[in-house]
Amino acid sequence: MKAIRVEAYGGAENLIYAEVARPAPKAGEALLKLEAIGVNFIDVYHRTGLYPLTLPFTPGTEGAGIVEAVGSDVSDIEVGDRVAYAMAVGSYAEYATVPAAKLVKLPDQLDAQRAAAAMLQGMTAHYLVTSTYTLKSMDTALVHAAAGGVGLLLIQMAKRIGARVFGTVSTEEKAQLASEAGADEVIMYTERDFQEEVKRLTEGKGVQVVYDSVGKTTFMKSLDSLAPRGMLALFGQSSGPVPIFDPALLAQKGSLFLTRPSLAHYTLTREELLWRAGDVLKWVSEGELKLRIGKTFPLSEAAEAHRQLEGRKTTGKVLLIP
Repeated sequence: MKAIRVEAYGGAENLIYAEVARPAPKAGEALLKLEAIGVNFIDVYHRTGLYPLTLPFTPGTEGAGIVEAVGSDVSDIEVGDRVAYAMAVGSYAEYATVPAAKLVKLPDQLDAQRAAAAMLQGMTAHYLVTSTYTLKSMDTALVHAAAGGVGLLLIQMAKRIGARVFGTVSTEEKAQLASEAGADEVIMYTERDFQEEVKRLTEGKGVQVVYDSVGKTTFMKSLDSLAPRGMLALFGQSSGPVPIFDPALLAQKGSLFLTRPSLAHYTLTREELLWRAGDVLKWVSEGELKLRIGKTFPLSEAAEAHRQLEGRKTTGKVLLIP
């Protein structure tokens, strides 16, 4: 089969399109013929070695397709099932073996591309608003990278709850997307200081929560955008890791909370996975949650997909198609 391989950490050019042996499912696993593959920033972190994996490896943690075979000890997944998954490395390929416990069956009306686009980013948005900071009606939230895949879903989920939502973006096109998703205020951070705008829009009070996937370049101003006892949920670092800081700063700025959550820790059980994925896939299949698939690339062009993702030239979800 064809797959993308990483033999050394580095730039997008280190994503090599190669012929490799098709895997066979072991006990507790299923073999999927992949129809769509999600591209996420964690794939970049794996490629660069920021989140190191054992070399060589096939990157990618998300996909959707059809079950071709199952190993022993698999009872609730069968050959022919249409499924999707996240958080299992090796999806940049035509076929992948995945732990059956991570697979979620798709609603009949949901196609593979929308399923692959929804899983990781949709469940991330879900845990952020339901569990990391349990967003309430009348809370105010700031969403960075508001026109990105998670950002657009975060806005919609926050508005379903009844929260007031501010989003930061870099271009007019992205501002339009964030507005269409339901953002109450869109801040062009290339033209205005987002911290000053947040304080102006909240009459100096600040927001209850900041959902920040950017990291290094937004971190301090995100803290300064919070109301007393507010929470900064730092769930990514597309601009780089945040600098080391003294936790006493959190007290000085208003007894703030800081967390660095991960989807793996919010899907620790099969029941929790099915709750989050079930909500997301149901809302998408019924049209309550709008997905934006910004770009699709052939599997062979994974390197270009990474370049565009890192260059902030994408909106919504990026997919690879085997």
